[in-house]
Amino acid sequence: MQIGLLGKANVGKSTFFSAATEVAVQSGNFPFTTIEPNVGVAHVETKCACAHFGIDHQNDLCRDGTRLVPVRLIDVAGLVPGAHEGKGLGNKFLDNARQAEILIHVVDAAGTTDIQGQPVAAGTHDPAEDVRFVRDEFDLWFADILTRDWDKIIREVDQKRTKLADGIAERFSGLGVTASDVHRVLAGMSLEGRGPAEWSESDTVSFARRLRADAKPMIIAANKADLCGGDIQDVAASLAGVSDGARVVPCSAEAELLLRKAAKAGVITYAPGAGSFEVAPGAAEKLAPQQRKALDMAAAILSRISDTGVQRLLDTAVFGILGYIVVYPVEDETRLTNKDGQVLPDSRLVPGGSTVRDLAASVHADLAEGLLHAIDCKTKQRISGDKQLSDGDVIKIVSTMSRG
Repeated sequence: MQIGLLGKANVGKSTFFSAATEVAVQSGNFPFTTIEPNVGVAHVETKCACAHFGIDHQNDLCRDGTRLVPVRLIDVAGLVPGAHEGKGLGNKFLDNARQAEILIHVVDAAGTTDIQGQPVAAGTHDPAEDVRFVRDEFDLWFADILTRDWDKIIREVDQKRTKLADGIAERFSGLGVTASDVHRVLAGMSLEGRGPAEWSESDTVSFARRLRADAKPMIIAANKADLCGGDIQDVAASLAGVSDGARVVPCSAEAELLLRKAAKAGVITYAPGAGSFEVAPGAAEKLAPQQRKALDMAAAILSRISDTGVQRLLDTAVFGILGYIVVYPVEDETRLTNKDGQVLPDSRLVPGGSTVRDLAASVHADLAEGLLHAIDCKTKQRISGDKQLSDGDVIKIVSTMSRG
């Protein structure tokens, strides 16, 4: 699972990355601070299966019954208008972003940066303009890929050397687009019955836009929410209105980073995604005035937007938009352990609708090849390889092949 952070320069992408991954990266008040992509591990949160069985187990990724499931986060170079034509670091940005399954578009909701990412007075730039321009850059990138070989696609379809969906999917194969993805968009736009030679320029642009939205969905992080002069919910609603239905989550990456650092230092007790924190016993008297002021600022932000939004964005992207579920493979269905005796050692993110066979393949190709059946550890029943999985399932895979 790979999540991309995108947006124009100087909106707090690198701060968001650091807050989510606890990896320090360079950040600065100028465009193109990030040139090479930063890659780190963040976590999405779900209820651990240990709660169902009423057991305690030692696992660093289970905290009081909340399971932390790792995902890869990619923070790439900031975008400027004309990126699809190679302006700024556009080609590098778009090439890096192709790796992501979903994109978190970080927007300066307070309007403290202009379209080029240069600092301006708060509220003097409309963040809705950023939503439109980043969306349009991605859509135009897809349109360029499509139209670059359009004459070739027309010839291949006319000569019956390929089907339209297959021909288009081949052009987008590097972005993880499949023929079924293309077929779904063609059907939704009623373009299946028309040959590519009959398409207008408007058809190709509209198709590219729909395909991009399907293949690279976006969620908007309304960052710097604490600096917004008005009601942040009004700002979020205005961003949603120009985002073609993308979800908008108010957030403060700076507050999340501050809280995680304070928690790591033992100054406070704080869980990512929580709406509050507590100063550790004995720590209040040792706080310097600057530290106390920073924590007061973080408390005010939480009071205004309920939480920092960073964890909610990650969880919404993976579970709410992509529709992934979490499944726990084990080797001993009675003790719920692996061969080393670790209880519920592994958690797997799989797309909703995945089967037991899909899970086996995600663990090891040999397991899927020799799959006989599986055991649902919650019901103790034997299930087939075609059985569709549910969120929170604990599964023992029985196969003729070892895990290698």
